[in-house]
Amino acid sequence: MKCRKCGRKAVINMRQHKLALCAQDFLTWFVKQTERTIHRDALFEQGSNVLVAVSGGKDSLALWHVLQQLGYPCNGLYIGLGIDDGSAYSDRSRACAQQFADQHGMNLKVVDVAASHGATIPEAAQVTRRGAGKPCSVCGLTRRYLMNRAALEGGYDVLVTGHNLDDEAATLMGNTMNWLVGYLESQAPLLPEKPGFVRKAKPFHRFYERETAAYALLRGIDYIQEECPYSADAKSIYYKKVLNQIETDRPGAKQAFYLSFLQARDQIQFTGSGERGPLPDARCSTCGQPTRGGRQCAFCSTWQNVRARNKPLEPGR
Repeated sequence: MKCRKCGRKAVINMRQHKLALCAQDFLTWFVKQTERTIHRDALFEQGSNVLVAVSGGKDSLALWHVLQQLGYPCNGLYIGLGIDDGSAYSDRSRACAQQFADQHGMNLKVVDVAASHGATIPEAAQVTRRGAGKPCSVCGLTRRYLMNRAALEGGYDVLVTGHNLDDEAATLMGNTMNWLVGYLESQAPLLPEKPGFVRKAKPFHRFYERETAAYALLRGIDYIQEECPYSADAKSIYYKKVLNQIETDRPGAKQAFYLSFLQARDQIQFTGSGERGPLPDARCSTCGQPTRGGRQCAFCSTWQNVRARNKPLEPGR
């Protein structure tokens, strides 16, 4: 198959676009499409101070690289979750993120959850009702809180993540299958800033996962290829498999499913508007961040409980 632009041998065929490209033309196309998405969806402006949430995986490192190519001032944020499970997953993820930052002269801020809050994510999951032995809920809560706080304290204009179209379509399928109206209401490539919350954006939300993987491969970006060891039974993995099968039969189906939702979203009246968000004037008694109900936010309440349960017994008790 030949490149549609120059006639050389194509390295990727994007059937949903009816577009085959060689390595050089694909890399150029990928960067330009990212820039187009940022402008078309008004994610942020040129000159914005950007914080990139990096995991050591292909999507976040590719995003960091593209934003540097486009001239955005951006730093990276890595959150060390302490996930081992015999594979040293967190250590290897951090090593990939740090290696990338060093190679490209970028600044990486590292937040180690165990060092700052007294337990790893798996340890926290074992002693909290939220975790119930599985780290995913505690992990999601912790990452969201720490990313937002780091962005606010660092004075960043926007926090960006590497979520791709496969991620978004799988999330959409799960939310739709279960009619999670609050989550459907908030699923968007841009969450505007509001008191206590930084602007959040997903510049890769129109790219298929195989496209971000191709960019990382062609750029020689070394990333951790394994999924989190606790994600094996995640429903999102199941939804991705279902969507991949549909995509095989109907090229472009995932793209149509997700982008059509974004178009229809503006015409949907969500009766549960605001139910998932914090009350405007309610503040956590511990950290001062916005919260809904009670005196503490979910993050502070969860980690206070973790520290209390992990506290060593006094001598003689």
